[in-house]
Amino acid sequence: MAKASDVRNGNILRFNGELIQVEEFIHRTPGNLRAFYQARMRNVKTGKLVEYRFRTDEEVDIARVETNNYQYLYEDGDALVIMDNDTYDQHNVPKTLFGPAVKFLKEGMNLIVAFESDEPIMGQIPNSAELEITYTEPAVKGDTSTGAMKKATVETGAEINVPLFINIGDKVKVDTVSGSYVERVKS
Repeated sequence: MAKASDVRNGNILRFNGELIQVEEFIHRTPGNLRAFYQARMRNVKTGKLVEYRFRTDEEVDIARVETNNYQYLYEDGDALVIMDNDTYDQHNVPKTLFGPAVKFLKEGMNLIVAFESDEPIMGQIPNSAELEITYTEPAVKGDTSTGAMKKATVETGAEINVPLFINIGDKVKVDTVSGSYVERVKS
């Protein structure tokens, strides 16, 4: 157990039986009252925001979290099989850790996964991915307006909107957070 004064932004705490990540941790000394720490924290599993005031001498449980780089190997039902780049150990982690960005995962991509005592708690994929277009309708000449977009399917099976000049076989850069087209990749 640690004191509240030991907590820093980014720490993961075990709070009321849940794992929460500290987003903002501010020391306050209001006038003639006792000092306290005002914390804004986010639940790791649900994403729910929690606000709490800690006394300066209050004990908190800082979770021991190991974050490491992993390589995505393949999909296995509702899980992803990943490999540790250093030890070559393989782990199964739930797809839900990565949210909607999981549809842009390509075999061989590097991921960041955080484990707390052998339980995966957070996952993050790169902010952008280079993917090949496997299907899109051909553009009709003269049928355009400024910034016209069309639907396209990328090699992972996800569907995105791309400009009319993109054809089958082109590689495009996709923003994995928003799922939007960024640019065409030059070969």
